[in-house]
Amino acid sequence: MQRKGKYIYQRKEWPNFRWDNSSLITLLAEVRYLQGLHLGKMGSLGFELKNTAVLETMTLDVLKSTEIEGLVLNIEQVRSSIARSLGLDIVDSVHSNRDVDGVVDMVMDAANRFKDNIKVERLFAWHSSLFPSGRSGFFNINVGKWRSDSKGPMQVVSGPIGKEKIHYQAPSAELIQQEMATFIQWFNQNEENDHFIKAGIAHLWFVTIHPFDDGNGRIARALTEMLLARADGMPQRYYSMSAQISLERNQYYNQLEKSQKGNLDITDWLVWFLTCLKNALVASDHILSRILFKHHFWNKNATIIFNDRQVLMLNKLLDGFHGKLTTSKWAIISKCSPDTALRDIQKLIDYKIIQKADKGGRSTHYKLVDTFTTQK
Repeated sequence: MQRKGKYIYQRKEWPNFRWDNSSLITLLAEVRYLQGLHLGKMGSLGFELKNTAVLETMTLDVLKSTEIEGLVLNIEQVRSSIARSLGLDIVDSVHSNRDVDGVVDMVMDAANRFKDNIKVERLFAWHSSLFPSGRSGFFNINVGKWRSDSKGPMQVVSGPIGKEKIHYQAPSAELIQQEMATFIQWFNQNEENDHFIKAGIAHLWFVTIHPFDDGNGRIARALTEMLLARADGMPQRYYSMSAQISLERNQYYNQLEKSQKGNLDITDWLVWFLTCLKNALVASDHILSRILFKHHFWNKNATIIFNDRQVLMLNKLLDGFHGKLTTSKWAIISKCSPDTALRDIQKLIDYKIIQKADKGGRSTHYKLVDTFTTQK
């Protein structure tokens, strides 16, 4: 096995990672403190609110994990697929495509069976669920099996054709079986490391091996979430590492490239990973605040009789409606006539729940009244 070259897996000591604990101790303390606060807050919520929080967090996690790879899924389909997996009834449930259900199946399996060992067959099943058609975009790929490199070495590149920049080249396909056997044994048996540290190592290690034709990032993040669930001691996810990685996408790829071209001292990678995790825990407070606000909104207005269209559109406003809500958008989304939409809206204006956002005319759009929006 070749051990000379510019990539981390070519070094003689691979995969014996090392790091400076003194550089991580403060970050680890901050992460554990935020984790404790977070779990305490969630523990004080009722069953219904916990389910809502899980639904919102997992929806965000699936959406952002795929967006990191440049793929955009339909949010309503993702949310509906997760709700069905959780056994929850939601008002605006829609049919979801196979590719959406496949990603959700992988995420749910990683969450619900977070204590179980990783096996080759389980990873192959995850990969198959990500690519139900056997294709990635326009290309046929090896699904549910390790990559073969039949079309050349696995490389991460950028730039136009003819001027590509090679950021990383993964180990050759002939090494994958042994590399993954070593990784899986470590993942299943090593309990010496802090779960947060182990999650960071697993993430870097898996994407460095890059065992599949496609989907490596999404599977790496599922493995990361498994280890974070072990750190929390429960399958429910109330914060999204993938959402935070998506926000820090450029730093993520830069740090990966730097680490994969470095030595076995991965202190810098773990500092970045733990900082990202800390930011994810902080961001979860915004999700929880929105869920609580939504809960208080419906409690406050429990005596008002809303029709299904009004419930649907109010939930969209409470979740953060993208763009401007006009009468025509109301009609399209709630599948009614413009006249019916206007009557729905006027009723909510009479209740002082929504208001016009401008002086009117063709550009008239609506928003929640200030007394509601300022409570978020």
